[in-house]
Amino acid sequence: MRDVIIVGGGPAGLSAALILGRCRRRVLLIDSGHPRNAVTPRMHGFLGRDGRPPGDLRDEGRRELAAYDTVEIWDGRAVDAVRRPDGFRVVMEDQRRADARRLILATGLRTDLPAIEGFSEFWGHGVHHCPYCDGYENGDRPLAVYGPGEAAKGLALELTAWSRDLTLFTDGPCGLDDPERDRLARNGIRIEERPVARLEGEDGRFARVRLRDGTALECAALFFTTGPCIPSPLVERLGCDVSRKGTVPTGDYEETNVPGLYVAGDASRRVQLAIVAAAEGAMAAFAINTELLREDTR
Repeated sequence: MRDVIIVGGGPAGLSAALILGRCRRRVLLIDSGHPRNAVTPRMHGFLGRDGRPPGDLRDEGRRELAAYDTVEIWDGRAVDAVRRPDGFRVVMEDQRRADARRLILATGLRTDLPAIEGFSEFWGHGVHHCPYCDGYENGDRPLAVYGPGEAAKGLALELTAWSRDLTLFTDGPCGLDDPERDRLARNGIRIEERPVARLEGEDGRFARVRLRDGTALECAALFFTTGPCIPSPLVERLGCDVSRKGTVPTGDYEETNVPGLYVAGDASRRVQLAIVAAAEGAMAAFAINTELLREDTR
């Protein structure tokens, strides 16, 4: 019986493992090796690491954890988790099993890309979903925004902080009323309702949107709206509440509605930035250590 199992080896999971290791807790970190930002060449907005490859953080974090003999890492995928009277049991794809008094899910989310040719090819290379992560490098350049309806309108207005040369591709009738269209026009945002055929580029980077009628519109980058994100199956398996956006509502220290279960990182309710994920992992670790201390000294 370990003190804590952490599923997920990104910023949230690594940060939680580090704090708990320094508390001399027996910790198992499970890392599938498939992070959400795997295609991203540079990580931004992380103080002290701005512009570094995200894989560097993972590699350095694992090296730092090696100094703590109470922290163990299993590489592989957790396929099941159940709550037991004394804590939790996690089952791996290779049938390994582990038990712990507390469980942190730092599994992130899955983003489904639009089913249009070129999206997966240029994902992370000129096609993005977060302007806080990738807007600065494309400042004052012609940008495309892809998505239907209200959410895409909001993203287009948000991007005016980075560029005033914006085209909103709604891939069909946009469904916006006249006041909404006027607001976009006042902010210099063009609306393109003709259907999109594919995304094109050169040298592995996005360069233009090709419409079905053959028209090509050159753009430096494309930002798209995502639908509800898809959490790990373990979230549903354990009975977590899930919001309409696909995230888990958590308390001040990342606790969930399931006693003893914490969710940290992109899968939780807060801003989806790497530095925020790391902070959430640390907060969850702090709360868990405090809980265990109370139990052990009662």
